[in-house]
Amino acid sequence: MTAVKPNHTPAPAVVDISVAALRSRLPDALAVYVAAMGYPRGTEHHRAPMWTEHMTRPGWQAVAAVLPDNSGRIDLRKAPIVAVAYGYRGATQQWWHQQVHNGMRRSGLPEHTTRELLSDYFELTELHVHPTAQGRGIGSTLLERLLRDRTERAVLLSTPEVDGEGNRAWRLYRRQGFTDVLRNFVFAGDTRPFAILGRRLPL
Repeated sequence: MTAVKPNHTPAPAVVDISVAALRSRLPDALAVYVAAMGYPRGTEHHRAPMWTEHMTRPGWQAVAAVLPDNSGRIDLRKAPIVAVAYGYRGATQQWWHQQVHNGMRRSGLPEHTTRELLSDYFELTELHVHPTAQGRGIGSTLLERLLRDRTERAVLLSTPEVDGEGNRAWRLYRRQGFTDVLRNFVFAGDTRPFAILGRRLPL
């Protein structure tokens, strides 16, 4: 597996990654996800079908940070992956959309506000940086590249609640201007509280 190599040179390069490329490197991308989230090994096997299905959704787009070889060349077939991010256009038939819509209604937000926000948005589904590569601005570069050409009016995401918003993910989203849509929201089938954050596009 070539998910990451610590103590590497040269620096990671952020690149667009196609459906075909991500499918071929899915185990390596999921290894980054598991390491970044601190999940037990084996979690990737449960997530792989979901990531694969997401690739079929309208407006799907992905970026990754990879390590060039010693000569500076990038071969996406084997370059170690240190970070990955993807998302797609939100739509009413999607489970996440339905969950957030119901949550916004229950929170007392006016229906016109809910409809406006959910009518035209990009769902930032995953953004993960391997722990050995964190603290180097890679997350910001991924986010900016992923969102720079999006035509939707807004971007939305969900992230686990953390005391005092005290982790790198929260600091990244706040620096990039994301504000609260819902707080302490619990998705069906999960007991963890999440925040739903969003901001207008372009960044």
